[in-house]
Order: sequence, then structure tokens, then C-alpha cells
Amino acid sequence: MFTIRMGVPEMEAFWRSLLEKRKANSLNADEQELFYRFGKAITNLSANPKHPGLHTHQIEPLSRKYGMKVWQSYLDQGKTARRFYWVYGPNRKEITIVGIEPHPEDGKQGAYARIKLSELPEK
Repeated sequence: MFTIRMGVPEMEAFWRSLLEKRKANSLNADEQELFYRFGKAITNLSANPKHPGLHTHQIEPLSRKYGMKVWQSYLDQGKTARRFYWVYGPNRKEITIVGIEPHPEDGKQGAYARIKLSELPEK
């Protein structure tokens, strides 16, 4: 089992915003769908980073850019295809979510160049 953390400041702010809206019962339909899918993905990731439903794989261009292995997992597919990005750490048995983006169409040259990831939280 891994502990899941949110990257700072972007992912942490994003997740807190979703949680606050959920508590206030003010999520719109798209946010509700995202909250459900992201929650399910985090549960699967925590139990097994190689869970078959996540289709996890390392993204070499981002790993080179950020100087650490960056992994991509499926959040959803189809019209709103999104992927989330994560790294191991900063501590042992921890995974930090560092980004959520629309599918980058990785077959296109430079598709990952526009992706900006959150930083790891302090140890």
C-alpha cells in the first residue's frame, strides 16, 4: 500500500477545491465525474501502481525534463480523455500526483513539452 500525496502548489489546490465543493454539495456534473474517476484512480494507484485499469507507463520526455521518473496513468478516455502524472516519493512508500492534463496525443512531436507538473511536497 502506498500513501498518495498531492504535488504543490497546483495539485494540492486543485484537490482541496474539489473536496470543498463536494462538502458544500456544489460540484457541477463535470466536476462530479472527475471527482469520482480521480478518487477511483487514486484508490487503484495506492493499492497497485501497475493496476491494469490505470495503463501506467513511464513518460521519457517528462522524466528527462524533471530529472526523475515520471509516470502517466489513465484517468478517463473518449471525448474527455485525461491522464494524470505521478512520481514515487518524496518518502518511501509514497506516491505524489504531480499533474492532470488532457491526453497529450503522444504521437505528435513535442506533445509533452507543454505539460507543467507540480513540485514534490516537503519531506
